[in-house]
Amino acid sequence: MSETTKKENPFKKLRTVFKESSTATKLSFFIPGVGQIIRKQYVKGGLYLLLTIAFFSYLLGGGARYLAQLFSGDLGETISGEVWNEELQIYEKVKGDNSFLILLYGVVTIVLTAIYLFVWYSNVCSSAKNDKRLLKGEKVSSFKEDIDVLLNSKFHLPLLFPPFLGLIVFTVMPLLFMILIAFTNYDYQHMPPGKLFDWVGFENFKAMFSLSGGSSSFAMVFLRVLLWTFVWAFFATFSNYFIGMLIALMINRKGIKLKKLWRTLFIIAIAVPQFVTLLLMQKILDGDGILNKILGTNILWLTDQRNFSILPRIMIILVNLWIGVPYTLLMCSGILMNIPADYYEAARIDGASPIKIFFAITLPYVLKVTTPYLITQFVGNINNFNVIWLLTGGGPVDNLYYGGGTQAQSTDLLVTWLYRLTVDVNPKYNVASVIGIVIFIISAVMSLVTYNRSSSVKNEEEFQ
Repeated sequence: MSETTKKENPFKKLRTVFKESSTATKLSFFIPGVGQIIRKQYVKGGLYLLLTIAFFSYLLGGGARYLAQLFSGDLGETISGEVWNEELQIYEKVKGDNSFLILLYGVVTIVLTAIYLFVWYSNVCSSAKNDKRLLKGEKVSSFKEDIDVLLNSKFHLPLLFPPFLGLIVFTVMPLLFMILIAFTNYDYQHMPPGKLFDWVGFENFKAMFSLSGGSSSFAMVFLRVLLWTFVWAFFATFSNYFIGMLIALMINRKGIKLKKLWRTLFIIAIAVPQFVTLLLMQKILDGDGILNKILGTNILWLTDQRNFSILPRIMIILVNLWIGVPYTLLMCSGILMNIPADYYEAARIDGASPIKIFFAITLPYVLKVTTPYLITQFVGNINNFNVIWLLTGGGPVDNLYYGGGTQAQSTDLLVTWLYRLTVDVNPKYNVASVIGIVIFIISAVMSLVTYNRSSSVKNEEEFQ
């Protein structure tokens, strides 16, 4: 077999393998596992054969039908309901198609097919590898030798299998399902099993991004929610970051007493569950809450609609400081303790002021180390459901700027708006899926671009 096959793409490699391989390997193309069984690798060949039988049994048991319905024009044909039986003079229940299950099992079948194709390819490569060993006069590996390889040089494979399986089940399949929902008309008017939903192409995207509906169109509301999402993410990330860093600097200063006590107090703040803190702050800032009782005022801290609901938005950011600053403080405390003292001594000898030392030494060093953390926090705040939902529930309601049946409210982020669209009395799952795709694209692009352009990656060797 030619050594150049290693550099070929999989399709060319398979064609070359089929031409140059033995009869046992050729049989493996059609009946996976046979090539190994012929070479007395009974366990490995049996596993390949068993997986093949299981996969085709699933296809014959319904998987192929769901896959065919998935790629047909409609996601189902028969609607569940009652049909009058003239002979018996009664209504009989008819079990029709379920568009949701057709889409769900169609996605499962696609993923299982992709996994099986990988298994089939692995079976062919394994049999071809046996051909090479036999041509060299070597024996094929035994089951014990294969296990030894998996537990030593290829130990990463069994170690990574469980998280890989979890990634497929809990990330890839739900993500693929959500993306496909965005191309259907799945909403409260098309709720299975009583009704069916169908493919509508890019109609949902057109409705979301079309400005033809005026100021209350989905597009305008989307832009307002997107703008507030970025404003919130910016202030929630960088206010926590820099305030936490400044507090860490103050605690780490020479001459400050009871340093352990101050750090312990912040750790206690972290120890309280976030949802407990948020619910408590919501009660304190309520119109009839403790804060207004103490001040003798009647300020609507979380429900004031004036000036684009600026007061509730400010209060959300301030409450988030109490939650986020302790994490940054503890992280920065550890980093500040590891900055070489020689840097500071050299700067003081040169006559640098404390402010210049901070901007020339401390801040650049901390930023290089914590850039991945900042990226994670920013993306996390774009999807920060808890703070918004537990404090304001996305409100207050402002029908002037967030009306038109969009169901969005003044402090909604994209993620809380998405959630509202799915739990409302008249849910719009298709529109919610479009928003989910937008959130995914924004988060993925920002994370990858920012991280790859950061000095943490470019100058990684400096901190190893």
